[in-house]
Amino acid sequence: MAPPLLEVRDLSVRYSTPQGSVPAVRGVSFDIAPGETLALVGESGCGKSTIARTLLGLLDGRECLISGRILFGGRDLTGLPSSEWRSLRGREMAILFQDPRGALNPVLTVGAHLLETMRAHRRISRREAQAEAKRLLGEVGIPDPGYHLGRYPSELSTGLCQRVGLALAICLHPRLLVADEPTSALDTGIQQQVMELIREMKRRYAQSMLLISHDLGLVAGLADRIAVSYHGKIVECAETRAITRSPAHPYTRALLDCRPGMERRHDHSPLSVIPGTPPGPETEMPGCSFTPRCPLSDSRCAGSLPPMTHLSETHHAACFKPLGGAS
Repeated sequence: MAPPLLEVRDLSVRYSTPQGSVPAVRGVSFDIAPGETLALVGESGCGKSTIARTLLGLLDGRECLISGRILFGGRDLTGLPSSEWRSLRGREMAILFQDPRGALNPVLTVGAHLLETMRAHRRISRREAQAEAKRLLGEVGIPDPGYHLGRYPSELSTGLCQRVGLALAICLHPRLLVADEPTSALDTGIQQQVMELIREMKRRYAQSMLLISHDLGLVAGLADRIAVSYHGKIVECAETRAITRSPAHPYTRALLDCRPGMERRHDHSPLSVIPGTPPGPETEMPGCSFTPRCPLSDSRCAGSLPPMTHLSETHHAACFKPLGGAS
């Protein structure tokens, strides 16, 4: 079996605030194999985007404290200087941001974005870069690529901006793509188009991917494995089929129950919701963070932290009372 492309070990991130140090990520560990897609799923505020930015060295070390280890292709990225991060980003790993328009420089044309990225990492002439940029825009489904090379982000729809973002992310054929809520700013119909495009680009370039989302249903068709995050920790991880058919953690079950389905349209049954709200990152809890919202919790759940239990070789959950039928 090939070694993992990405190994994250006991990653913790604390932000400095006027009120003190606030933990956003609490001892997260996971691997991504070559060519594999791991989806990281959870409600807003559970640390998903912080993990994404940490993996690409995008956090300001003056504003946060990062501990743990990140190994990429066997190379330890812990404490890497900013100059080496700039060399890695784009060429070895790339990110597709949640806000497609905000991720683009408003004073640069689409073509300037692509040319600057390619020429910073490759020995390529301006003419060659322009031809490659035009080809990439066509590849990601932008009509009349030659015309759009000269357009500014403000002249494009949000969906087209996200396609430009994807072209930027794949233009150097990085080994790892981090897609941080890539469709949350898009209309439903455009969401499906972009997800299909991401799937095709991943297949074409044999990339590994970390796909971040709050929507289990959206990622299930693309991910090989799913990791469920809550209050800055991973509470369950398994192959997609096991997660969607036999979830072990009550939080995972609750997320699945929240998905809208065609059957609800026909029988008019109300959409399920998870009672309460997630604890804020500044909230410290001695036990399982999901306890106040969990219908199965008891005093043990509130008083001590459940260990990550190996339910099978590929299915792990941090719960004292894993749901029956978990594989």
